Amino acid sequence: MSKRRAPAPRPTVGETVGVPAVGAREPCPCGSGRRYKACHGRDLAHADQHLVERPFEGLPGETDWVALREIVPAATAPLHLAGDLAGRTATLSTVLPLAWPAMVRTDGQVFVGLQVHSGSGDVSRDVAAALLRALDAEPGTPIAPQGLPGPGPRLQDVLDLGAALLVEVRGGFDFWLEGMPTEDAEGGRSVDAETRASMDRANAAVVPTERLTSVEAAYLARMAERSHLRWVLPDPEEALLDALARLKVAGGLDLGPDGRYVGAFRAHGLVVPVWDLPAQTYAEAVEQPALDWRARLDDALAAAGPLTDEQRRARGGLVSRQLTLR
Repeated sequence: MSKRRAPAPRPTVGETVGVPAVGAREPCPCGSGRRYKACHGRDLAHADQHLVERPFEGLPGETDWVALREIVPAATAPLHLAGDLAGRTATLSTVLPLAWPAMVRTDGQVFVGLQVHSGSGDVSRDVAAALLRALDAEPGTPIAPQGLPGPGPRLQDVLDLGAALLVEVRGGFDFWLEGMPTEDAEGGRSVDAETRASMDRANAAVVPTERLTSVEAAYLARMAERSHLRWVLPDPEEALLDALARLKVAGGLDLGPDGRYVGAFRAHGLVVPVWDLPAQTYAEAVEQPALDWRARLDDALAAAGPLTDEQRRARGGLVSRQLTLR
């Protein structure tokens, strides 16, 4: 008779979200809608690799880099290169066809994907390696996955750190095929049938998403039964947790009358609070509540003195529910 397995332990702060916390076939806690094994669970095999906790630190728009990596289904942003590559451009994309790390369209435009397998433990190094390969490739070339990159430049070394990250949220991935031939001149068949099929699958899975304009790196996703806002905050984690505890005791965690605070997760060294909202809520309705919430948070961050007993208990509750995505 087989032995019963002991109950899986609850995740704690600082622990990778893995099989002990989430079943392989269960939805990933990042909210992507994908199964865990196809999302954040894919990197478990490389858990022994050195992990860079904040791979996007030092890049303009670090919070948006985290959001595009973890929570935004379809978006692009132009990238401006520096050093010997100054004057050249590329486009950052959340996802590329067939999970390619990068590609060069037939019109010569270079794309690099962000939501790709990152086995080295440093997402910045992995993405930079794919970008540099694409910059040397011929038009019409997909950049296939390869082994873990060795030492080399990171995004912080190849991008112009004075150029802001200008995110454009997309409704789908039709831009993959812009500038690419759709038919073979000889046979009349589709040259990129596999790419088109990949695009159609990706388009079907896109959750309608909007980026708020009143605050940085806050993204509203409209699901069938509810909407939710996920907001990547730049504030230091320990101070932020103290401030969130103060807000909880004061009754200020919710986002207006309709935005219920449901918890937070930690991604690439930053904390991402999440709120549930009624179905079919649009960004316009959340802009002012988000501004008001940020003002309350700033006041809580500026508060002097230690936490009260009630606030410490509230902090403990917040910490116990926080997950870490890597």
